[in-house]
Amino acid sequence: MDEMKRLVEPLIPALRRYARALMRDLTAADDLVQDCLERAVAHWGQRRQDGDVRSWLFSILHNLAVNQMRQAARRGRHDSIDSADEVTLAHPPTQEAPLLQRDIIKALATLPEEQRSVLLLVSVEELSYAEVARILDIPMGTVMSRLARAREKLREAMNGGNVVRLDPTAFRRSK
Repeated sequence: MDEMKRLVEPLIPALRRYARALMRDLTAADDLVQDCLERAVAHWGQRRQDGDVRSWLFSILHNLAVNQMRQAARRGRHDSIDSADEVTLAHPPTQEAPLLQRDIIKALATLPEEQRSVLLLVSVEELSYAEVARILDIPMGTVMSRLARAREKLREAMNGGNVVRLDPTAFRRSK
């Protein structure tokens, strides 16, 4: 134990300098040196007797620093919750959007084909009523009535059978 103290103690200032240069944070550097010395004490008997203690300690310190930096990179940046503002912490929920899309797709599948095709051409492809009438070879009045029925059935399906008036511009494009 006296030999270890005699060999390691004079190297501590150099280890601290190197740790500070690596970590760029005094607290993290002191923790790194502490971890290095703990490991050195625990594995003192495993070091090579003819080896240089200085290079052995610096190797331990360096490897610990690399491991900590890799771990920090995997975990991402750490911000204290006390110093973060609300804008940083607040994010809109993302759970509902995929569920809503799934429900819309299911509701679209329940529509009759002629209503679904009109609704998709007007709402998704953003075609005018006249263009849809030409594509489907039906009168424009039929396009409008099929679209109205498709929207109504879609509203009912999305609201569990309860008819609630949605924003009329959600599925419509002007002619």
